Amino acid sequence: MSDALVIIPTYNEKENIEAIIRATFNQEKLFHILIVDDNSPDGTAAIVERLITEFPNQLFIEKRIGKSGLGTAYIHGFKWALSKKYEYIIEMDADFSHNPEDLIRLFNACSIDGNDVSVGSRYVHNQVNVVNWDIKRLLLSYFASRYVRFITRIPLFDTTAGFVCWKRKVLETINLDKIKFVGYAFQIEMKFKAWKHKFKIKEVSVIFTDRSLGASKMSGGIVYEALFGVIKMRLKGLPK
Repeated sequence: MSDALVIIPTYNEKENIEAIIRATFNQEKLFHILIVDDNSPDGTAAIVERLITEFPNQLFIEKRIGKSGLGTAYIHGFKWALSKKYEYIIEMDADFSHNPEDLIRLFNACSIDGNDVSVGSRYVHNQVNVVNWDIKRLLLSYFASRYVRFITRIPLFDTTAGFVCWKRKVLETINLDKIKFVGYAFQIEMKFKAWKHKFKIKEVSVIFTDRSLGASKMSGGIVYEALFGVIKMRLKGLPK
């Protein structure tokens, strides 16, 4: 039994899913994986189910009926993890933008160094560690994180990062049923609430590499939610 679960949300990731699962299981530490699939029409879930026969006690899948957003996929995964015995729950993308070799660094930042949350950060101390993004997307992401930091006062450089390790007690403390945002602003809201609860958050410098296979899920609506939602979050406050 592992004490750490990696949650990977998927929608049309048939090009990447087997490789990311095998890469995660190839790490020195034993991680379990939960795939939360939003009814991918490309057969992603079928690939995972085939691999479950090879890794029956390490790999799990939760299949949802519709495509309901990144945030709700992670909340579904968080609740599943909390119903089990996992002490560390890690968010990771399926497309290799997050390097599985960094999993142990995020895990150790919590399990050994005593932090409650560790964030795989692209922008620690304003250093930019992003590969294969065009300049427009890079500037949008970088200044969005600066903007969120300014508005919320949260002391993090990469507020929108999606490579995050949570201690169980953090997810038990945050009221997951009151999370407001479903897109990338979900990442901001979760960190904001953890910070408001005075949990110790550590940024771990990682290199983010844009996907080489499959289609990006970024959209204008997601950016709008992230940019304008934080103003409401800061001014009105959010339930804990």
